[in-house]
Amino acid sequence: MAIRTILTDEDPVLHKVCKPVEKFDERLWQLLDDMADTLDKADGVGLAAPQVGVLRRVFIMDTGDGLKECINPTILETKGTQECVEGCLSSPGEYGLIVRSATVKLQAQNRKGKFFVVTLDGLAAECAEHESDHLDGIVFKDKVERMLSPEELNGN
Repeated sequence: MAIRTILTDEDPVLHKVCKPVEKFDERLWQLLDDMADTLDKADGVGLAAPQVGVLRRVFIMDTGDGLKECINPTILETKGTQECVEGCLSSPGEYGLIVRSATVKLQAQNRKGKFFVVTLDGLAAECAEHESDHLDGIVFKDKVERMLSPEELNGN
């Protein structure tokens, strides 16, 4: 396992659409393990493969209930809205207001290629949409309603 470098949003890789994963092998498992180590070290809640320079449809997330590995994810359904204060590991120190779905029904594959469907609410729904956007070459600043100043974040 290794810590990978997280690309910043100026990197052209983050603005490209990712290709589906076709091989569920040790190379993919190494990527997933490295991403988990990288996410843990960065103290984030989600990380997409393009953020570490790999243009494949893979993201991981941990919003407090354990690590979820999502390969070839598809958002099947969304419900409601929530206004979120959102940041991104690829935009360190930057935060903005963004509207996301309150509930997301997500289909994906696990590291062995088995399909699963999960319904996510709140932070988990926000994270799944944020990371899915990365797979389509969209960074959160492309969707943000308004960037927040440090004073606004600190309640001043």
